[in-house]
Amino acid sequence: MIESRFIAESPESIGIDAEKLEALFARAAKEVDEGLLPACQIAIARKGQIAGMASFGSATDESLFNVFSSTKAITSAAGWLVMQDGKLRMDERVADIVPEFGTHGKDVITVEQLFTHTAGFPHAPFRVGEWFDHQRRLERFSEWTLNWPVGSRFEYHPTSSMYVIAEIIERRSGMAFDEFVRQRISKPLGLPDMFLGCPPQQHHRIITVTHVGDALTTADYAALGVPMPPVTEVTEDALTAFNTAEARQVPVPGGGGIMSAADLALFYQALLNGGRALGGNQIWREQTLNDALKVRNHFPDLMGTPVNRALGVVIAGDEHRNGRGFGHTNSPLAFGHGGAGGQLAWGDPATGISLGYCTSGHDRNVIRQARRGIGISSRAASCAA
Repeated sequence: MIESRFIAESPESIGIDAEKLEALFARAAKEVDEGLLPACQIAIARKGQIAGMASFGSATDESLFNVFSSTKAITSAAGWLVMQDGKLRMDERVADIVPEFGTHGKDVITVEQLFTHTAGFPHAPFRVGEWFDHQRRLERFSEWTLNWPVGSRFEYHPTSSMYVIAEIIERRSGMAFDEFVRQRISKPLGLPDMFLGCPPQQHHRIITVTHVGDALTTADYAALGVPMPPVTEVTEDALTAFNTAEARQVPVPGGGGIMSAADLALFYQALLNGGRALGGNQIWREQTLNDALKVRNHFPDLMGTPVNRALGVVIAGDEHRNGRGFGHTNSPLAFGHGGAGGQLAWGDPATGISLGYCTSGHDRNVIRQARRGIGISSRAASCAA
């Protein structure tokens, strides 16, 4: 439950246009009203407070969602804190921190390459349930081989690199990864429902992941003039596995976060507001954020567009920002990270607006899903009064 101090007296009191906010909510509700999505939840924030939150379908404002890869921003922000503490440098070789990792040519990988998806092992396997067996975790790291030469290209690492980042956080901080996130991020921000590793007593609040719609065919992609998405570990079976109690309790650093849309929006508010929560102590220093949000990876994606990757998050950048998960009206400085199934999470320094959008219905039509995200983000980014 979001504390009352984080709820604005009115949208106008924090500079959000009430009519534009209602238009945003109407767009978020559209696919639920049409029967495509079973549930969604949306929240928009500014000046450290929620301007408005709405839940549709089977969701209520007490519901929690799997945010999948939107988790990467939180895990990355935990890594920024270890860096801020003087216990980690981006130019360090991973194998100097985790010797078990330095096999099969992986000994040259740097910490920065883990964050920027240039480390070369995007397809490395790891079963969710293995996380709590530390010896097995290290065996996995040792077994992994490279899919392509380190630093030669960009390819999204759905989970593998973030597992290593979490291991680095544990070794350099002396705390379990999930406990570090809890003590250094969730609690100081006043967000007790931001879970990486959700306790069983909260599982009844989580909306079940489902898959909806029909997938596009090879002919559909050809007609659109876009390549078919590559086959990755992000399968329907992998995502619906998070409907099990076992998977929900694992703090999967690349995609296991469970929270509300408001938690996402308020997390980004802290990053927008000098690294501090409303009325709270500073968590991330300005210099830390400046370093973390600097674009370090300009490699092209499948469409030939530079990916604009900073340390674990994406920067909106130029006119191709909609291809990076942002709305047309986001500023070039907007930053964030979406998640499987169409989860949206970003903050925009130009307006001070942050957005969280979650849905339990994962659309098999990825083009329709992408257009939905662009439409929602474009309306959200334009909500300033």
